[in-house]
Amino acid sequence: MKENLSTIRHRINEIAEKQNRKSDDITLIAVTKTIDIDRINEAISLGVTNIGENKVQEIQEKYENIQGQPKLHMIGHLQSNKVKYIIDKVGLIHSLDRMSLAKEIQKRASENDVIAEVLIQVNVAEEESKFGLKVKDVAPFIESILEFENIKIKGLMTIAPYSENPEDIRFVFKELKSLFEEIKERNYKNVDMKYLSMGMTNDYEIALEEGANMIRVGTGIFGKRVY
Repeated sequence: MKENLSTIRHRINEIAEKQNRKSDDITLIAVTKTIDIDRINEAISLGVTNIGENKVQEIQEKYENIQGQPKLHMIGHLQSNKVKYIIDKVGLIHSLDRMSLAKEIQKRASENDVIAEVLIQVNVAEEESKFGLKVKDVAPFIESILEFENIKIKGLMTIAPYSENPEDIRFVFKELKSLFEEIKERNYKNVDMKYLSMGMTNDYEIALEEGANMIRVGTGIFGKRVY
């Protein structure tokens, strides 16, 4: 794990340097889906400060035993009826993609007196198997939830199609970056286009080259998952 983290950090530094970016401005999220608490805590001891979970149940099960104070990210599809279980536990929800979920996040955040920070999930490649808004629907969706006082939109997220050759999916990251800049220029109130969450173990280097400043890496850190 130590070696894996070192390799990823080295690649982040290399790519950032080439682009005159600061590597400190790039957030590495360790995706801990199916990973046991001891290995999560080992990763934290090795300097991991951001943890990403795909399932609400795993957040609930692990939350009390996570050492240190890493920022928790809900990166998987979020069912509206489960928002109440994580609203006070996660620092960033990556998967807001529909009005019913926005209403539930607003309701639960208001009840808990918190501001829920969220990313809008975009299905750039329009894969039927994936969640997320179509590119053309993102701005209208953002405009429809601007009045939700307990929701703060912090950026965009996408999951690219899997490809043996990551070059084949570069267009996905390019398109999301373009949308990110377009929305930033609109200066919506309650919207802070800070995070562009894209890139996973297989394609994070291409995503970084196209402007990602938040990557979600699981297998690349922890090795193959055991289900």
